[in-house]
Amino acid sequence: MIRFVNEHRDRFGVELICQVLRPAVRGFFTSRGYRAAVGRAPSARQLQDDLLVPEIARLHAENYGVYGRRKMHALMRRQGWDIGRDQTERLMRLAGVRRVRKSKRVFTTRSDTTTVLPSDLVNRRFTAPAPRRLWVCDVTYVATWSGFAYVAFVTDVYSRRIVGWNVAATLRSEILPMQALDMAAWNAGGRLDGLIHHADHGSNYTAMVYTERIVELGAVPSTGTVGDSFDNAMAEAVNNLYKTELIRQRGPWRTVEQVELATLEWVWWWNNSRLHGELDMRTPAEVEQAYYADQESANPAPVGQGSR
Repeated sequence: MIRFVNEHRDRFGVELICQVLRPAVRGFFTSRGYRAAVGRAPSARQLQDDLLVPEIARLHAENYGVYGRRKMHALMRRQGWDIGRDQTERLMRLAGVRRVRKSKRVFTTRSDTTTVLPSDLVNRRFTAPAPRRLWVCDVTYVATWSGFAYVAFVTDVYSRRIVGWNVAATLRSEILPMQALDMAAWNAGGRLDGLIHHADHGSNYTAMVYTERIVELGAVPSTGTVGDSFDNAMAEAVNNLYKTELIRQRGPWRTVEQVELATLEWVWWWNNSRLHGELDMRTPAEVEQAYYADQESANPAPVGQGSR
């Protein structure tokens, strides 16, 4: 209320504002109380709010403006601020920021009923004991002023890291999903021996040219049920978050190339900066680094090997 009086005192005067508001606002102060409040030094809480509210607004904007209370609280703690969840929520209200709401899922599967399909080796168990054991893949699309941009993601189930992706103006198997798979394979060292590659019954994933590429890399193909999002739930979740956090936040989109550049930035943020609730508020990069650090400590190198 002090702010309100400050904004209107030159027009109406302090006495008149207090006189009008006193019956309407319960516990509203007098003109004498107003002058005492204005002359009083700011409280410790007010000083802290003045410091933290801009920080909340900055960090929220740097993370695509999508974080809610839980992730903003975790992020503030990681930044060294000792604040609670309720305090974070209050500061977010003061900063005028809130979490983004997820949109309804859109299914893009186009199956080929004439193709003999691989078996379902996952059976809705989206867990893995280590990186490079199980990858899930899916395709989504983005409407642009120059036509549709199709986007393919390859996600590692263990760390939820997007290991491969591609944006193209076509759904053709040898262009859209295969280039995403080749990127993922290159990042993994070129061979995928023993890895399970799981996708839905989309024709671009069940095409012979794509299935042959999976086998050539040493991976084992797996497919879920047509039109059933639960059989490829993690890949569907990545698509949904991509649409929610990037596409609907930053649109409209003019060209496929614009979507490609924005996707590049978003994938980097997803892998290296975004906090994932399923990973105990860690990033995919941190989860993989922790795994390999544990492996090294459990299997130390022989004496002298590191100096060769």
